[in-house]
Amino acid sequence: MILIKTIKEIDFIRESCKIVAQTLETVKKNAYVGVTTKELDMIAEDFIESKSGKAAFKGYRQRGTPPFPSALCISINEEVVHGIPSSRKLKDGDIVSIDVGVLKEGYYGDAALSFIVGSVKPECERLLQITEESLYKGIEEARCDNRVEDISFAIQDHVEANGYSVVRELTGHGVGRFLHEDPSIPNFGKKGRGSKLRSGMTLAIEPMVNMGKKEVHVKDDGWTIAASDGLPSAHFEHTILVANKEAEILTVT
Repeated sequence: MILIKTIKEIDFIRESCKIVAQTLETVKKNAYVGVTTKELDMIAEDFIESKSGKAAFKGYRQRGTPPFPSALCISINEEVVHGIPSSRKLKDGDIVSIDVGVLKEGYYGDAALSFIVGSVKPECERLLQITEESLYKGIEEARCDNRVEDISFAIQDHVEANGYSVVRELTGHGVGRFLHEDPSIPNFGKKGRGSKLRSGMTLAIEPMVNMGKKEVHVKDDGWTIAASDGLPSAHFEHTILVANKEAEILTVT
């Protein structure tokens, strides 16, 4: 069931989303060569708690996996999403994808970004650029009376036109009252298909894009999803509000 939010609920979601955006900024500022992903996770959780929020991912369960142990998902290079923070140190040239969710006053926000630590390789910089552009192209289609797969098509079209692959097994989703709500928002599809978009829907749109082939696999930790060919991946995400004319991006400071 797709949940349409009231004005009051949107205000609560907007506050959670603001903390999400601030957390991502804080983590990125502290992501330098030699820092561990666990240290970044601790910085994020402390920041979220300082804003009277709760790390939404910590303790999250999905079928067949142990509870997620951390505030952040930190995925590096060929890792697509759901990387678990650890003693791993960031290295020069790493692509780092940070995904964070915040729960405050009973409502959720969710967003992600990818960036390069230290030296920038042009081929990796382009992957990030195209992935982020595809996010905004999807957001442009998130308006009343469009369909879910209008978003999906816009993302896929931009990604594949630039020679990259869209991960098929993972999707965006509704968000707000729950961390994951209907509808699912694939990053591939056909125009005019899927649920009709209505004012008051809050959606997490999140293209996950591989430099090489689209196939992925789950690592031995049961959570981390990685590109099967070992080539880099990128991930960007915003929580948005569907409105009458154009979507409002909520995960901004």
